[in-house]
Amino acid sequence: MLTEHVVLVDEQDQVLGTEEKMKAHELALLHRAFSVFVYRKTKDKISGEELIEFLLQQRHVEKYHCGGLWTNTCCSHPRLNETVREGAERRLKEEMSLVLSLTAVGAFQYKASFENGLTEHEFDHVFIGEYDGVQVIILDPQEVQDYRWISVNELIQELSLHSEQYTPWFKPAFHLVLEGLCLNY
Repeated sequence: MLTEHVVLVDEQDQVLGTEEKMKAHELALLHRAFSVFVYRKTKDKISGEELIEFLLQQRHVEKYHCGGLWTNTCCSHPRLNETVREGAERRLKEEMSLVLSLTAVGAFQYKASFENGLTEHEFDHVFIGEYDGVQVIILDPQEVQDYRWISVNELIQELSLHSEQYTPWFKPAFHLVLEGLCLNY
């Protein structure tokens, strides 16, 4: 298995170099990342109103951090010689078997430390993509434990009641998605 590297960046997302992924997390080095949110439009069964639902994944319980927590459809790190969008589309296919054109909706920085001594310090680029309703979702069992579709209203309620069940980057990324889709909640 090849050693994975992350792209180190400064506060303006300018490339500084690369570092081995686990070492970057041990040293809390700022690195480039992405979060992908796949959504679909559907109709409420009772009211007939149009709803937007998001495809969430539950991280595999044995992931190096945040195992078992719910998060956006896909998240990872781009490689040095690929654009962030290319990396996001690559990982979406690898983790969920979905091939979609993604749209950037923003970026943010965050830092979160975990009990195992690792720290996520990321310049996170957020993307959205609309599910076509045709492709079959096939999970990478080493990355994803489960998945589900959830409406915007249900998700907002869950986040207010059970935010500990979600990854630390989920809330700020979700906020950018709501803005990007012009949803006022």
